[in-house]
Amino acid sequence: MKRTLNKMKTLNMKFNSVFTLLVASAAVLLIGCKAGKDNAGYEYAPNMYHSVAYEPLKQIVDKESGLWVNSTTEDIGEYYSSNPNNHQGFEINMLEPVANTVKRGDFLPYRIPKDSLALAAATVTNPLPETKDVMADGKVLYGKFCSQCHGKNGVEPGLVGERYAGVPSYTSAAVKNVSEGHIFHVITHGKGRMGAHASQLNQEERWKIVRYVQTLQKQ
Repeated sequence: MKRTLNKMKTLNMKFNSVFTLLVASAAVLLIGCKAGKDNAGYEYAPNMYHSVAYEPLKQIVDKESGLWVNSTTEDIGEYYSSNPNNHQGFEINMLEPVANTVKRGDFLPYRIPKDSLALAAATVTNPLPETKDVMADGKVLYGKFCSQCHGKNGVEPGLVGERYAGVPSYTSAAVKNVSEGHIFHVITHGKGRMGAHASQLNQEERWKIVRYVQTLQKQ
């Protein structure tokens, strides 16, 4: 009986020793995973942490770059991103546009929806400077697309505006303080009986009209 108890105690001590060793090892591993000031820590699946997407503004020309995280048996590292079809001589992946490509312009598509006038009024600003050339172009465009309803000076309605009551004066209390974003949004999407003008005027032309309308607000 005593021998059995002694054997059980011995086994229990060995088990405790092994368990303690395993816990200590696990603690060391966990501590090693933690990143410190000068320690990046261990990464168990680095190919899941590091993006291997194509970078348009740079090329990684070293074929061994990222070889240590390869998830395949290829001899090219996962960070290698050089574009063999790029003949520009720059270390970038962007290519020249296709021949005869038509440039979109300097403006991104205007995405604020029609029912978000308040958002546009509060956040959208005019990218064009208040110069004589911009004002002159805005005046010409206003005469072609706006004066028929709003009149030449933005106060008395034009010939079309006279037939439809409700065309506001730019100097009225409801309009004279509206922001440039508000004006641009209304020109783009329309408001009330005013139709949208995005199909007739590009963004630069609309912004030029906004500059000119702001001068009429200050009369």
